Amino acid sequence: MKKSILFLLLFSFSTAIFSQETESTFDEKLAKSLNADEYGMKKYVFCLLKTGSNTTATKEETQKLFEGHMANINQLAKEGKLVVAGPFMKNERNYRGIYIFNASSIEEAKTFVVTDPAVQSKLLEAELTLWYGSAALQETLKIHDKIAKTKI
Repeated sequence: MKKSILFLLLFSFSTAIFSQETESTFDEKLAKSLNADEYGMKKYVFCLLKTGSNTTATKEETQKLFEGHMANINQLAKEGKLVVAGPFMKNERNYRGIYIFNASSIEEAKTFVVTDPAVQSKLLEAELTLWYGSAALQETLKIHDKIAKTKI
C-alpha cells in the first residue's frame, strides 16, 4: 500500500512538473517582429575579424582608423544591421573580434563590412559565414543599453 501511495505521489509530482515545462509562452507578435521561424531562430551572418595585412600604419593612423571602426559599429547597431560585436582577448590565432550581422546572405553582410575603416585599410580582415541562431539576439542591444553604465 505504501508503494502505491508513493508511486501515485511521484506520478502526480512528475506530471505537474512536466505540464509546467511544456506550457507555452509563445508570443506570435514578437516572433514575427524578429523574423523568427517556428523554432524562434533565424539566419544571421557571423563575421570573424582577424589581424589584416596592413603592418605599415603608424600608431596615429591606427588610432584614427579604430575610432572610425567604433563609430561604424555604433552606426550599424543603430540601424539594426549589427546584432552583436566585441573583441577577443589576446590570443595566438590573430582573432581580433566578431560581428553578428542581421543579414540573411553573405553578399548583404559584405555591404556592411566594407563600411568599416579598419577593414578598408586592411588593419582587419573579415571572414563571413552564414549562422543560424536565436532571433532573440536582436534584443541584446536594447538590454545592453540598460546595463552599460559607461558607453563605448
